[in-house]
Amino acid sequence: MRLIQLRVPDPDLDDVREVLDGRDVSYVRSTEESGEDTAWLVQFPLPPEAVDEVFEALEAAGLDPDRYAVVATAETARMEGNVEARDHEDRISHDELRGRAVGMNPGAVTYYGMTLLSAVVATAGLLLDSPAVVVGSMVIAPQVGSALTASVGTALNDRTLLVEGYRDQILGLLTAVLGATLFGLVVRYAGFVPAQLRVGTVQQISQRISPGFLSMAVGICAGAAGAVGLATALPVSLVGVMIAAALIPAAAAVGVGIAWGLPAVALGAGILLLVNAASINLTGFIVLWALGFRPSDWPDGPPDSATVRRYGPTIVAVLALTTAFVGASAVTGQQMRVETQVNDAVSEVLDRPIYEDLRLLSVQTRFGGVSVYRLDREVAVEVSRPDDTAYPQLTLRLADAVSAAIEEAVAVEVSFVDRQSTAA
Repeated sequence: MRLIQLRVPDPDLDDVREVLDGRDVSYVRSTEESGEDTAWLVQFPLPPEAVDEVFEALEAAGLDPDRYAVVATAETARMEGNVEARDHEDRISHDELRGRAVGMNPGAVTYYGMTLLSAVVATAGLLLDSPAVVVGSMVIAPQVGSALTASVGTALNDRTLLVEGYRDQILGLLTAVLGATLFGLVVRYAGFVPAQLRVGTVQQISQRISPGFLSMAVGICAGAAGAVGLATALPVSLVGVMIAAALIPAAAAVGVGIAWGLPAVALGAGILLLVNAASINLTGFIVLWALGFRPSDWPDGPPDSATVRRYGPTIVAVLALTTAFVGASAVTGQQMRVETQVNDAVSEVLDRPIYEDLRLLSVQTRFGGVSVYRLDREVAVEVSRPDDTAYPQLTLRLADAVSAAIEEAVAVEVSFVDRQSTAA
């Protein structure tokens, strides 16, 4: 429940009472005298979902929009009225939405400090190939505040929140990448990991250097879930972990790629980071807009030129997000198409009778770098074979088949896992 406290000038009291009585809202009032002016402090409980409707009705009745008003949280309330949450849309008020977004974004020292720590933990988790450590980095990452602040600022055309949210996101992710890079350099050259370690083959890293549909789905759902949680008075702490899961490990993987001098790793993880960041912000804005959160004076009909000028920052932010999302999605879509073609080509080769004893374990198509105007790719195939059985032509045949399928030359690497079996 929400406890509303309003300071109402004496001439407006009857209008306020009419609004509250018309909605069967129980209230109490106390008088306040200051010189010759008399005012009333009116208090009443409301479900979170009813706050916006009642405030709009009070403003329509003539109450000053810049009135003194406090919206506090109440654990429970006994009232004679019958205002129920189910009678209203399942969302909080505009003012409370703005307040919650501001409250979720910590101060600069805390935000950038925790971002740096989470990036270091994520880098350690990636190099250790430890899902538990990577999850730990998500728990301490503060990215949910800046992401939702940006979405709220965009939806409500609040320039302060909009600038603060996008600024903190961009600088925060740059801090994460820089922190991961420096930590990776220390770990690499101090000998804390074997010099022969091929970071691109570490599972926790390899999962984040080939963005596909599933990776994009994480970012889309994270942004939507964050917006719904923020707008409907539901707890968003767990949603914060999901948003961090879409951003921090990818940023750490970019840093690892830079530290190890592997453009393919940095490029693949960087595309994933861009896809997820754009998805979170764009879907967060769309969900808030769909729930009815928009500027109070937004026109009902098509916006005219004056409206476009007044809401320029919001329009620019949405266009920029859409452009980034479409561009990153195009690269991701192309990657998904190539992955499908590679998988089909590999399966076709292994279906030949000569390879009937082989068992396909995995196929990974990853970025290999940039060549002129296109993204080069590398394919890693892992198969299980009978112990000490040689297949000298397999790599060449797979390379020919895959290159023909995607119509470009591609490097193929085959890893064999020997297996032994005994007769029954």
